[in-house]
Amino acid sequence: MPRHASPARIAACRELGAEVLLMPDVHQAFARGREIERDEMRTMLHPYEGPLTAQGTATVGLELMAQVPRLDAVVVPVGGGGLCAGIAAAVKQINPACAVYGAEPFGADALYRSFASGQPEALERVDTVADSLGAPYAMPYSFGVCRRFVDEVVRVTDDEICLAMLNLFRDAKLVAEPAAAVATAALFGPLRERLAGKRVGVLVCGSNIDPVRFAELLARGARVRGAGLGTAMDGLCPGSVQ
Repeated sequence: MPRHASPARIAACRELGAEVLLMPDVHQAFARGREIERDEMRTMLHPYEGPLTAQGTATVGLELMAQVPRLDAVVVPVGGGGLCAGIAAAVKQINPACAVYGAEPFGADALYRSFASGQPEALERVDTVADSLGAPYAMPYSFGVCRRFVDEVVRVTDDEICLAMLNLFRDAKLVAEPAAAVATAALFGPLRERLAGKRVGVLVCGSNIDPVRFAELLARGARVRGAGLGTAMDGLCPGSVQ
């Protein structure tokens, strides 16, 4: 894991019995994982690449379609694209008219860049408060599935993410880590006008954050609102999204 990973996430892994190796950044963390896989003849359970990963994440899309069959759109946070790939494949094959949007932080936008170039892209640097979305590169399988089923990938700033965390906590009483608030940030940021008045499924996945860091990011969100960005992104209420 990268050294900047959430202390709560690192602690949870250790409590479950894992040996955690901390690397300087996410690029070196993935490289070290590959070395262990090769040298110790292990199998990597990849966080976002491969058909089995996509089949697993597709169950979220199946649940959405079963519970809210007339959705107009689904917004999914994107790290490497594995979650988005599976959900989009399930949603689109059940309801082709339902739009699927991926949402990435500006500081970790490998899938956005891949959509623009038409091939999997790598990032020289990852820099975002949403540490669990900090995939260093897109990969062929997840990119291919996303390209087939995802309508568009949009990006949000760290300030927008912190404001979304504040809105989720204030209005829905959800403790969302930064990555979990990215789809909400997209809904009330770049997707706000086009999805206004529609039935939208928003993925809020992950609460691996310690109280001190959570308070820091909520305070940042409050400052953003005070500076005026909140005017454009306010309005979250429990009945506005699924």
